[in-house]
Amino acid sequence: MVRIKKRFALGCFVLSNCFAQAQTPPDSIPPPPSKTEIELVYSHYIQEGNHSAVTGGEGTEKLMVYGPSFNLKNTRKKRTLTLNLGSDLITSASTDRIDFVMSSASKHDARNYVNAAYTLKSEKRGLSFTGGAGISMESDYLSLSQTLGIVKTDKHELRTLSASLQAFNDDLRWGRLNPDYYRPVKLVYPIELRKTEWFDEYRRQSYTLKMGWTQVVNKRNVVGIFPEFGLQKGLLSTPFHRIFFQDGEKAVEKLPDKRLKGLAAFKWNRFVGGRTIIKSTLSAYTDDWGIVSVSVENETAVKFSGLFTLVPHLRFYAQKASPYFAKKGLHTSDEPYFTSDFDLSKFHSYKAGMRLKYYPRNLHPRRWLVNGWNLDYALYFRSDGLSAHIFTLSFDLSFTKT
Repeated sequence: MVRIKKRFALGCFVLSNCFAQAQTPPDSIPPPPSKTEIELVYSHYIQEGNHSAVTGGEGTEKLMVYGPSFNLKNTRKKRTLTLNLGSDLITSASTDRIDFVMSSASKHDARNYVNAAYTLKSEKRGLSFTGGAGISMESDYLSLSQTLGIVKTDKHELRTLSASLQAFNDDLRWGRLNPDYYRPVKLVYPIELRKTEWFDEYRRQSYTLKMGWTQVVNKRNVVGIFPEFGLQKGLLSTPFHRIFFQDGEKAVEKLPDKRLKGLAAFKWNRFVGGRTIIKSTLSAYTDDWGIVSVSVENETAVKFSGLFTLVPHLRFYAQKASPYFAKKGLHTSDEPYFTSDFDLSKFHSYKAGMRLKYYPRNLHPRRWLVNGWNLDYALYFRSDGLSAHIFTLSFDLSFTKT
């Protein structure tokens, strides 16, 4: 009986609102509010390993990255503006082996980046268009990026199609942050190999086409397929990666100047009832460097109350080695391509972690709303001995202006 009364009251409330809106002159209807969302993020990455490509496939991979970032999203009527900026402060014992004095790719380094995007939405056609650009700079490279995207949603909002094209243009010369130059000067080679100019190319272009299809199957299930294609051209070798040949001679890593990539991901989100949502992803990847990989990923969100959500997550990844890879001292100088970078080796990896979400939903004066805090920890382990601890803390708030 109480439930029937509640439904009746709700129906009267909705009908009265509809009637009131029908009687309101068009000129007196207020415009949609402007909403600004802000996210502050800090990530901390600690890595250990003993297969550094800088020292030919053997040597410390100890690395620490401090990563503060700031994300801003402003939505007004049919347009949305997003801004992302941040910095990765890097401490690496591995890249310090290049040369502490001659090279800025040494013990301390930093990567600074800014990305911006503008989205325009057409509600009648169910379309939205996005254009964006970005810049990223480190001691030994400058990267400029451009993005174009389109999203189509059907009138019932049950099916979504999307496509985006990303382009990156990188200049891999060192010198921009050095007080003696403040301009791009040269590629960074290992100190004992600098008498030879190993490459006459210093640019790299990357293009990625991403597509997506999502479908609401029913009230509990949403599925999606996301194919992706990539092309890289230019200097794809890392100039300060050493190679040790069987005869004891040394050289700089050499890889093809073109790389074609293909990836397909299948995603399934399921509401299992109660307070639990399961998100699963199956991915397959291949490229013309001989790499073939598969990955399985799962996130299970369990809501304990109106304030807390716990999200355990797990990812398994397995990869076949590229024929261009060999361990230290196993390559011969007559091979067309050679690398001892274990990122191109055969391995499998695990990543497991836990995320805690807190939603206080506190409304402050001037319409500031604290959306929540997120604390995430993940442990990464690779079969070649590489391991990492990843900590992420984020704080979200929004401001609505009528």
